[in-house]
Amino acid sequence: MNTELREFLRSRRAKVTPEEAGLPALPGTRRVPGLRREEVAQLAGVSVDYYVRLERGRDVNVSESVLDALARALRLNEVERAHLYTVAKPTRKARALPPQRVRPGLLRALDSMADIPAMLLGRRSDVLATNALAKALYLDFGGEQDDRNAVRFMFLNPAARSLYDDWEANARLAVAHLHMYAGRHPHDPKLAALVGELSVRDQDFRRWWADNDVHLHAHGTKTLHHPVVGEITVAYESLTVDGDQEMSIALHTVEPGSPSEQNLRLLASWNLTEQRSDVAH
Repeated sequence: MNTELREFLRSRRAKVTPEEAGLPALPGTRRVPGLRREEVAQLAGVSVDYYVRLERGRDVNVSESVLDALARALRLNEVERAHLYTVAKPTRKARALPPQRVRPGLLRALDSMADIPAMLLGRRSDVLATNALAKALYLDFGGEQDDRNAVRFMFLNPAARSLYDDWEANARLAVAHLHMYAGRHPHDPKLAALVGELSVRDQDFRRWWADNDVHLHAHGTKTLHHPVVGEITVAYESLTVDGDQEMSIALHTVEPGSPSEQNLRLLASWNLTEQRSDVAH
């Protein structure tokens, strides 16, 4: 059974109203939020039985034309459309994913970018490596576990809720980005363990994971309230690493001449002093 496809179709159907889809309003109270299955089938030009089997996650061979029609009926954006294509593929057999290896050249590249926070992210938003400034900016992601993960830090470390200016917006995007990964690797045992852990320990994650939203975390801005230097607004860019599409370098920059640039320089100076102190001790 294709669980990812089932839950994604249900969640998108619930977000579209008949008025948005251009359907006439019918008398009486609707029992379901959003569109009915019959309405989606009508809008997509497929039989009701076919759509019901599809939404139940049955093994159905779906053509590109049907997926395009469903994307239009459900008013999907480009990221959601890409996710639909991914999860609609025939269910793949479970297999262990090979460990991700960080090339020494990548580590040297991160360390060479001493003036900007830079880090290497892998599957499931695992933090594979950081340079000194990213480590200081993100509070070393809690500094408690060898298997550091950006989503786990976001939800389970109390410091994260104070660090982000808009924690909820950033946390929702983190969950939606993790859902994109789940579409590509639904049988990843480490993903299942992470989602299970966060679902049990945090009600916000549990609720937002059930929303089945998806997001491609490629670029944007965020404001952080660092406990040492104060507010820093950064623009981030995510660059895919050649040779491993599940690995990306996240670069953070600040506006030249801005208070954020001053505070980032102050953070770099403070971090260097802390490192020297640690060596001295």
